[in-house]
Amino acid sequence: MNSKDNTAKVIGRRDFLKSAGLSALTLGLAAGCSGAATTSSAVTSGTEGGMTYRTNPGNGDKVSILGYGCMRWPMTRNQDGKDVVDQDAVNRLVDYAIEHGVNYFDTAPVYLQGQSEKATAVALARHPRESYFIATKLSNFSNWTRENSMLMYRKSFENLQTDYIDYYLLHSIGGGGIKHFNERYVDNGMLDFLMEERKKGKIRNLGFSFHGNKECFDYMMGLHETVHWDFVQIQLNYVDWRHATGNNTDAEYLYSELHKRGIPSVIMEPLLGGRLSKVPDHVAETLKTRNPGESVASWAFRFAGTYPDVLCVLSGMTYMEHLQDNLKTYSPLRLLDEQELEFLEETAQLMMKYPTIPCNDCKYCMPCPYGIDIPAILLHYNKCVNEGNVVRAASDENYRKSRKAFLVGYDRAVEKLRQADHCIGCNTCVSHCPQNIKIPMELQRINAYVEHLKQDNLE
Repeated sequence: MNSKDNTAKVIGRRDFLKSAGLSALTLGLAAGCSGAATTSSAVTSGTEGGMTYRTNPGNGDKVSILGYGCMRWPMTRNQDGKDVVDQDAVNRLVDYAIEHGVNYFDTAPVYLQGQSEKATAVALARHPRESYFIATKLSNFSNWTRENSMLMYRKSFENLQTDYIDYYLLHSIGGGGIKHFNERYVDNGMLDFLMEERKKGKIRNLGFSFHGNKECFDYMMGLHETVHWDFVQIQLNYVDWRHATGNNTDAEYLYSELHKRGIPSVIMEPLLGGRLSKVPDHVAETLKTRNPGESVASWAFRFAGTYPDVLCVLSGMTYMEHLQDNLKTYSPLRLLDEQELEFLEETAQLMMKYPTIPCNDCKYCMPCPYGIDIPAILLHYNKCVNEGNVVRAASDENYRKSRKAFLVGYDRAVEKLRQADHCIGCNTCVSHCPQNIKIPMELQRINAYVEHLKQDNLE
């Protein structure tokens, strides 16, 4: 069932917020309470030293509302010209984050082509183990034999230099549907194994991350009575709340189903892969006019944190200025009121009018066997859409300016040998994309557009 079919089945925003205890939570935080606010929600909230924390109802973990997504650590090139994690930069970011109250770090075996877990562990090992929570995943996308899955699970403990994992996830459920989930985790006995590991304390919380349709999510919720999911990671932002694209399900439905069962939500993609920090210029102007002292991105982070059963909101903060801005937003968090929520729904409807490609820069499609820099190509295209530099015809008023901006920017953003014209349509990337983007089709479309611009014959 398409996610758009969910709208009629989800209760109205105002009634839902009341049932979730948002009014009580808003009053508690607005009053500047330093302890946990009492709400009808399973997750309680409070502030300490500036940072807002949410308490996990299952075990009492006090988790910073801002979590560090370790998928986008800063990179550099070594002597061999290979892209490697800039460990010194990672250390500085982790130190600053912990110093300012962040205590949740989310990584995975596949992030940064296998480098994230180790780099994250090196930075965290310089701090007391009890001062932070580690989240990682079983990313058995292409090889889900029990042998390979067990090897990946064991390797995460080695990479992370730990003898227990605080939050462990079945990675990216939903992309291949129910059958694929069963193949990856049930038929090979891995789900039963992980539940036993939880009993032994090797895993403290067991959950899953989700990208998929309603049917698959309902199936996962049906397993709750047996598995007892401790948390679930969902894609939630003010666009996906009611306007999820592709095979994804509206976040309003996902969150409400978790709320019914008292399952805490961990939020990924609060910025929709950065697109909500790089909105079209006139949309950005509207957001800034409404709240001049805050960044465009802060609106999205406040939206994600406003819902009371949200335990943590992840952000892949590559640069110190990103970290500092998000710390400002969440230290403490100011919940959105109903008028602001409606304003963001109007903004979401405006965003839906712009034909951007739903790439979240997760890099699951990489490496391309033909060396194409898929995310860089798609992100450059989206950037030009947002800036008004994608034109339909040579007769458009700003054609010359836009043509130059697109072509010059393309060569700067993507090396010549890694551009879209090298795509042969092998489709290797398609099955790995959690957003279900038909990547070869998009690359061919962008390449055709580039060729028309180069030949100056766009009609």
